[in-house]
Amino acid sequence: MAKIAIILGPDSEALRERLADMNQRAKQLGGAVEFKIVDTRQTVPEMAKQCEGAIALHPAVYRQLTPQQVTELVKLAPTIKLIQTASAGTDLYEKIILDKMGVPVCNNGGANAVAVSEHAIAFMVSIYHRLDQQMDSVKAGTWQAPIIAQPETDFHNLVGKRVGIVGLGRIGSRVAKRLQGWECEVVYHDIKEFTHEYVSAARAERVDFHQLLRTCDVVTLHVPLEPNTRHMMSDKEFAMMKRTAILINTCRGPVVDEAALARALEKKTIYGAAIDVTEVEPIPMDSPLLKLNNIIITPHLATRAIESTINAKNFVVENITRLARGEQIQSIVDPVEM
Repeated sequence: MAKIAIILGPDSEALRERLADMNQRAKQLGGAVEFKIVDTRQTVPEMAKQCEGAIALHPAVYRQLTPQQVTELVKLAPTIKLIQTASAGTDLYEKIILDKMGVPVCNNGGANAVAVSEHAIAFMVSIYHRLDQQMDSVKAGTWQAPIIAQPETDFHNLVGKRVGIVGLGRIGSRVAKRLQGWECEVVYHDIKEFTHEYVSAARAERVDFHQLLRTCDVVTLHVPLEPNTRHMMSDKEFAMMKRTAILINTCRGPVVDEAALARALEKKTIYGAAIDVTEVEPIPMDSPLLKLNNIIITPHLATRAIESTINAKNFVVENITRLARGEQIQSIVDPVEM
């Protein structure tokens, strides 16, 4: 008999389509698990009653429940043994508390790693060529004028640039691999130890974090949001960077102290930045970052690609199927304590 897994989200036609797709994939894998929707527009106790006997929770819609609500739901549904996300980030869950309850949190197994790595490299090219300004100039009817009015020394190639990757996980390693074709020098910093084979495949040299900041032309962030990474980039770190350097952030907004970033860009402490994530989302319209011309901001959609969605959906079903079969689940995110 199939074990039950819960898709958490507001019941809708789109979510029912996802339910059908996931149940079809589950049947292809032998039918060890069956998914059902529990509508998040109910109280936690009401949701818990509908989760009775379920083995896993799959929050399907971003920020529908608070971290505290997810934890409370697990407490009220003691058969739950896994929180399975479709995202790379797991900062929306109280992993330390859940871990003590014996409920691991798993991410998407790198489902969106290609999309995000491509977005990060596109950011590098866009900043160096000021593509956002060129596009705006065409639409404004000013053609080349505001662009060629700027010093040509403000425009650059990626060739020969030293790129520092902070976090050589699934996304960071893919950035490293793809940059080889751009003829860059790639270095990385990570608190995690990787195998020699893994690092060799990325063709990146390991360096100290402060050395990376001081010597790199591009600093690109690919770390999870945890207590030890919150505001890891602030005034002190920006002051270490080269005045010609650019910052890329496609991980989580609070990894960067936004007020410090605004100061660094205004004072030209660094050359520019490109970010897909902000501390508050959507970004407040009075944010000083929106007034600057040396930053590109996209609306937290670096992952958006049909391939990412398919990969994530399949991984969710496969990992919960492993749980249902008593097999080893994958991509457990360890809780981080300060």
